Amino acid sequence: MNVNELLEAYRTLWNNRMLPVEQSEYQTLEAAIKKELLDEMTHPRVRKSKEEKLELSIKRIEESSLPKETKEALCKLHVHIKEKVT
Repeated sequence: MNVNELLEAYRTLWNNRMLPVEQSEYQTLEAAIKKELLDEMTHPRVRKSKEEKLELSIKRIEESSLPKETKEALCKLHVHIKEKVT
């Protein structure tokens, strides 16, 4: 599965996020997932932990209508990025 397919799949999970590619597809996807895991779109007083956000992200992916292979790849990428930001 290539990065462009993963980025397109990630976009389907978030209807209101355009995620324009500024540098590369991977950097765009990585930045979006990092922002999601760090809960940067939420007010600081009500932010959830990275662990909670990872759990919620994986649940959102698993409950989506994406193909199984895509779900697995997105989940692995979320875990990989979470380990990088910890």
